[in-house]
Amino acid sequence: MATPVVTKTAWKLQEIVAHASNVSSLVLGKASGRLLATGGDDCRVNLWSINKPNCIMSLTGHTSPVESVRLNTPEELIVAGSQSGSIRVWDLEAAKILRTLMGHKANICSLDFHPYGEFVASGSQDTNIKLWDIRRKGCVFRYRGHTQAVRCLRFSPDGKWLASAADDHTVKLWDLTAGKMMSEFPGHTGPVNVVEFHPNEYLLASGSSDRTIRFWDLERFQVVSCIEGEPGPVRSVLFNPDGCCLYSGCQDSLRVYGWEPERCFDVVLVSWGKVADLAVCNDQLIGVAFSQSNVSSYVVDLTRVTRTGTVAQDPVQDSRPLAQQPAHPSAPLRRIYERPGTACGKPQRVKQNSESERRSPSSEDDRDERESRAEIQNAEEYNEIFQPKNSISRTPPRRSEPFPAPPEDDMVSAKEVTKPSPATDSQFPVPNLEVPPRPPAVTPTPAPKAEPAIIPATRNEPIGLKASDFLPAVKIPQQAELVDEDAMSQIRKGHDTMCVVLTSRHKNLDTVRAVWTTGDIKTSVDSAVAINDLSVVVDLLNIVNQKASLWKLDLCTTVLPQIEKLLQSKYESYVQTGCTSLKLILQRFLPLITDILAAPPSVGVDISREERLHKCRLCYKQLKSISGLVKSKSGLSGRHGSAFRELHLLMASLD
Repeated sequence: MATPVVTKTAWKLQEIVAHASNVSSLVLGKASGRLLATGGDDCRVNLWSINKPNCIMSLTGHTSPVESVRLNTPEELIVAGSQSGSIRVWDLEAAKILRTLMGHKANICSLDFHPYGEFVASGSQDTNIKLWDIRRKGCVFRYRGHTQAVRCLRFSPDGKWLASAADDHTVKLWDLTAGKMMSEFPGHTGPVNVVEFHPNEYLLASGSSDRTIRFWDLERFQVVSCIEGEPGPVRSVLFNPDGCCLYSGCQDSLRVYGWEPERCFDVVLVSWGKVADLAVCNDQLIGVAFSQSNVSSYVVDLTRVTRTGTVAQDPVQDSRPLAQQPAHPSAPLRRIYERPGTACGKPQRVKQNSESERRSPSSEDDRDERESRAEIQNAEEYNEIFQPKNSISRTPPRRSEPFPAPPEDDMVSAKEVTKPSPATDSQFPVPNLEVPPRPPAVTPTPAPKAEPAIIPATRNEPIGLKASDFLPAVKIPQQAELVDEDAMSQIRKGHDTMCVVLTSRHKNLDTVRAVWTTGDIKTSVDSAVAINDLSVVVDLLNIVNQKASLWKLDLCTTVLPQIEKLLQSKYESYVQTGCTSLKLILQRFLPLITDILAAPPSVGVDISREERLHKCRLCYKQLKSISGLVKSKSGLSGRHGSAFRELHLLMASLD
């Protein structure tokens, strides 16, 4: 009798090179789970079909890196926001641009389509939220209330509310009909990265960098439960389509949660790193992640995942008995959304209007259309997906076949999956272990790389070192084998020097730690600066940055010159630490510094005030020196550019 094949619960589906430069944003089509859109530092928006190696369409027109992309529910329109603050909307079926929306003063951090109308919401680093009418090419409302960058926007299923999450640690709920804020949900202690509405009930979930997920009741406007102990910052959450559970894309794992009471039903290990977006289709969860110019897609078989009932793991260590956990009820516990009737069930798309109405008569739109192009790179797949013969035969199909899982013991990578033929449509064959793997179709042969100008914080190989220098030289077969003594001498080559460097580093950190234990933070920072080793300063600042209350004005006078050095470093981790420290100083002390310097001179002798005034003048001088550096680097692309632009906004009062 044949042994049954045991398939995997989660597996890597594919890895592609999505852009010529770094990928800065991506989104999955939630309706099909098969369409992927990516935005890159090359100012392009590329569209892909999941598990197919070739780009379907490339959209151009932006002049700065694309930092946010979003597909509408029918996957017929796409909106993309750039670092310059411009927003562009394309019609994918017509393969042309619809609108260019201008108005934000900083980069676009978040976007979302209204579920039942031709409206787009945008959140920016300028702290503003804007609601745009695509047909009229204008801003309908502007919502103010956040004090830092708006990281996520979501419309409610009935289209009446808009939820926003921002770096100011808050979640806000806006009433679209009244044009005002309904409620604010405080409680997070870190930037809020994502919000998601329950598909049926008046319930909202929010995930934060403080490693917590909070559930909010939208009838009583209060917290329902809080799940703590996430392995890292929460960047992506998604309710199951029937609302029975919440999926959280964590670092290298998928977690399944319930909220009344808070429970973790299951944990599935998935090696996707920092997952960026999730979608559910055919009882499979599709997750996508990106690193530099590569995008990877993963699949989790939800039929093998516990989504309700028995608790697999309880991260909050709740001592309540399992009997208190209600099964998923047939009737919702809260009020359900009242969606529009049949007349409004489908959004009236611009493409249904006449060509004269669809094309703006203004010369500005004509210029946008000339500058923005939709380059169809795979005509066959484009015609199958975006130009079907009728609405019923739309591809990717609404009921596409699930991705087949590889066997449990299959060690073949996703790049070795046999490429499907166009005739198979969404059928993807399982890798055949008996056939030699084919070479990857999407990964070009890497050319020899020179040492980069900016050394990334996460890398798989050391910079400036060659493994061959530490290994015995390979000799031709005719020569005698290398004896043990020669091999050891070559392996130990440079070992003594490395030991000296590490010993010195350890000694310096011990010196700083000895001063730190006395409780004198200022003296410990002074000792780290006196060592004249930026790596020690970075280690210490990473600790001080975790607790803002440790910062004092006299500490700023010592740290600011070091921050200026860190911002000019070639190491990405040094630059990140410098940006974090400078942001804390600007938020906590810049208003104080400007107020003290603007105050009139006091009458009489006040030694403490004079000392404080001297420190403020010194900090102000150092900040002015750093502001020029920040301004010069604010034009960079990618994560560095975003950080420097945010600092430039905070330092605007220095000009």
